[in-house]
Amino acid sequence: MSIKVTDPILYSIPESFESKRLLIRAPLWNDGVTVNEAIIESIEELRLWMPWARNIPTIDESELRIRQSRLQFLDRTDLRLLLFKKETGQLIGSSGLHRIDWQSRKFEIGYWVRTSCGNQGYITEAVEAITNYAVNDLQANRIEIRCDARNARSARVAERLGFTLEGILRNETCDEDGSLRDTMVFAKVRGVEF
Repeated sequence: MSIKVTDPILYSIPESFESKRLLIRAPLWNDGVTVNEAIIESIEELRLWMPWARNIPTIDESELRIRQSRLQFLDRTDLRLLLFKKETGQLIGSSGLHRIDWQSRKFEIGYWVRTSCGNQGYITEAVEAITNYAVNDLQANRIEIRCDARNARSARVAERLGFTLEGILRNETCDEDGSLRDTMVFAKVRGVEF
């Protein structure tokens, strides 16, 4: 049985939603300054896991990425989401739904947290809310979390939220120095975990 896919640009997708402590929303023009501040604060931790964090971006580079993310959100090719504390409005990190396959309704959740906001449960809370958003608003059939096999903190988020470790892709990608690394693949699938 084939699934009919309407052009995703026609999908009405909420641009923001909330969890207990967070406002989770699509990027908007001029978010670059705020994102840049969080990246600069967190660059040493981000460099370990995020290929895009090898160099400290300028404010203009951060704004460019925000604007590209905004356009991708609108054309539904990538759904980046920014995470803000509801109480203060502070940006605590970024997440989103990536590697989207609209026909099978498969999404990958990626995330990073600002260093000063780490170890406070914000990412677990955000990923749980984004998972619910994907299931309820986007009719997800499969949601993945992929992380470097050495990234224990990221893996714990997936485990806490009941994602199943489906396997480890050995020598799947290269580090900055060219050494090979393994990638853990966690997933939730409709009819099994939700």
